[in-house]
Formats: sequence, C-alpha cells, structure tokens
Amino acid sequence: MGPDAIFWIVAVCTGGWVLNNWIRAKHGYALEDEWGGKTDKIGPDADRKIALLSSENETLVGRIGHLEERISVLERIATDRGTQLADEIEALRR
Repeated sequence: MGPDAIFWIVAVCTGGWVLNNWIRAKHGYALEDEWGGKTDKIGPDADRKIALLSSENETLVGRIGHLEERISVLERIATDRGTQLADEIEALRR
C-alpha cells in the first residue's frame, strides 16, 4: 500500500462525511461533527429567542451599570467620611 492509496482512502472518507452532513442538513436532521457529537438544526423560534435574550441582556447590563454607580457612591461615603459620619451619627443620637 503506497502513499497514494492512503491519500485516496482519507479523501473518500472525508468526502463521504461531507456528503452525509450535506444530505442531513438539507432534510433537517442533526449534523455530526468530527468527534461524533450532534448539532441540532436551528428552528424558526431560535432567532426570536436570540433577539429576546439580547434585549434582556442589554437591560441587565444597564441595571448592573446603575448598581455599580450606586455602590461606588456608597463606598465613597463609607471611606471618605468614615470618621466624620460616625461622629455625626453619635451627635444625632444625643
């Protein structure tokens, strides 16, 4: 068996795999990767779900930004005026 035979065996196997996946994709079946794993076909609902999740993600990123700003203000209050704030609280208690 020479190097040409090995090349043709690999080429035929790869071509068969590509042809198999093309036929499966055309008819809506799950696709296989090189290691035998399956990838399901994306349905029409997938685009809508992606759009909804992207919108929700933007909303949550905005909320996180707002909370980070509030936390920075609280940290500034706690660290900058730490001793003054304690004195003011004690003065109010009296």
